Amino acid sequence: MGKRRQQGQAGADGGAGPLLAQAVGAVLTAPDERLDLALDTGASLLAASPAQWPAVSRALLAHADTAVGRCWSAGWRPADLVRVVRRELKPVHLALSVDLIAAEGRRHPAAALDRRWQEQLRELEAGVWWQGDEAYLAAFAHRHRLDRFALATAVLELLRSWGRLPPIAPVGPAPGVGVPPGRQAGGAPRDSRPSSGPVPGEPRMLSRIRALLAKAESTEYPDEAEALTAKAQQLMAQHSIDEALLAVAGADRNAPASLRIGVDNPYEGPKTMLLDAVAAANRCRVVWAKEFGFCTIIGFDADLDGVELLYTSLLVQATHAMNKAGSRQHLDGASRTKAFRHSFLVAYAARIRERLVAATERATSDAAAGRHLREDGTAEQLVPDERLLPALAARTEAVDHEVGRMFPKLVSQRVRVSDGEGWAAGRAAADRAALHGRAGEIRP
Repeated sequence: MGKRRQQGQAGADGGAGPLLAQAVGAVLTAPDERLDLALDTGASLLAASPAQWPAVSRALLAHADTAVGRCWSAGWRPADLVRVVRRELKPVHLALSVDLIAAEGRRHPAAALDRRWQEQLRELEAGVWWQGDEAYLAAFAHRHRLDRFALATAVLELLRSWGRLPPIAPVGPAPGVGVPPGRQAGGAPRDSRPSSGPVPGEPRMLSRIRALLAKAESTEYPDEAEALTAKAQQLMAQHSIDEALLAVAGADRNAPASLRIGVDNPYEGPKTMLLDAVAAANRCRVVWAKEFGFCTIIGFDADLDGVELLYTSLLVQATHAMNKAGSRQHLDGASRTKAFRHSFLVAYAARIRERLVAATERATSDAAAGRHLREDGTAEQLVPDERLLPALAARTEAVDHEVGRMFPKLVSQRVRVSDGEGWAAGRAAADRAALHGRAGEIRP
C-alpha cells in the first residue's frame, strides 16, 4: 500500500520526487568544503521552473514522511528536532521544521502518540495551515518573504541537519510502536513555564505544585517566594512517597520512564548542575548530551513531572537573581561578568542541592513515622508503614538499572569555579530562593 502510494505520488509530481531525492542525497553526502556547491546546485534544480514548484512542494511533504520518520525511529522526538534546528540554523529553518513535523504527523492518529509527544506538538503549535500540499512552498515563501532559490536552499540545509543526526537513546515509544498505559495524552506540558491554572488530566497534587511555583516566580516578596518553593518541594516529596506506596501495594506497576529537557548556552554546565540537583532530590538521574543541548532525566513518571516543573521555576528565579546582581569588572576595567555569573549559578545549584535533599529526607522521615501531608497542605497522623523505605530503595535501584541500560558508557565532568564573589552571591540567592519555609513548613 505504501509503495503504491509513493509510485503514484512520483508520477503526479512529474519527476520532482526523484529530483528532490537527488538534491538531498548530494547535500547529505557533501563534505563541508563542498557543501556550498552542493546546496547551490540542488537549490537551482529545484527552483528553476515556476511551473514545477507545486510538484516540488508535494514531493517535499512526501519526503518528510521518510526524513522525519527516520528521526523518530532513531530515538528523536519533536522538541529534540526543533532544538537542533534552533541551535544550528536560522528562524526560517525553525518554521520549516515545525511544518514538516506537522506534515509527517498526519500519518499518526492521536492514540498512536504518548502524552509527552502530544504535549510537545502542542507546545510547538505544529499544525497543517496550508491549503493543499502543492501550495505549501508558495505559501511559505509568501509568508516569510523568500524567493524560490532561498527557500529551496533552506529546505536542503534543514534536511541535511536532520539526515546526519545519529541514533540516541529513546525516551518513549515512537508513533505507532505502542503507548504504555497511563502515558496517553494528558499531564503537564513540556518545555513551558509553570502556569497557575490546572492542566486537564494531571493529578491534583501536581496542579497544586504548579500553582505554588507560578506564584513563587511572580511574587515581588522574597520571603513569600521562599515559602512557596518550600511548600512545592514538600508536596513533590509527598507525592513521590504516595506513588511508591501504591506500587508496593500492587496498584502501580509502572517501570521507570524518561524525558528530555533542553539546556542551552550560556552557562549550560551550571544549568545542568541545577537540573541534576532537582532530579537527585526527587529520586531521578540526569544524563547530559552537551553536543545536542539537552539532558535526559530518568525516573518514575510522577517524579519526572515534578522535576521539570521545579527546575523550570528555579532556573527562572536564579536567572532573575543573577541579572539583579549586575555586571562585574576587574580592577583594570575589563569585564569579569561571565566568570561571575558562571560561578553564581554553580554555587546556586550546589546550595539548592543541599536544601532540596534535606527537604526530601525530612519528608521521607515524617512519612516513615506516619506523618502524612494532605493535598491541601495540612498534616495527618497515620500508622507508620514499614514498607515505605524498602519501596523507595527499590525505586532508586530500578532507576539506576534503567540508567545503566540506556547509557552503558557514562562519563563524569567537573565544573570549575573562578569567581569567589559570584560563588558567594549564588549561595545567598539559593538561600533566598529555596526552602526557607515559614512556621509549619520544612526548614532544612
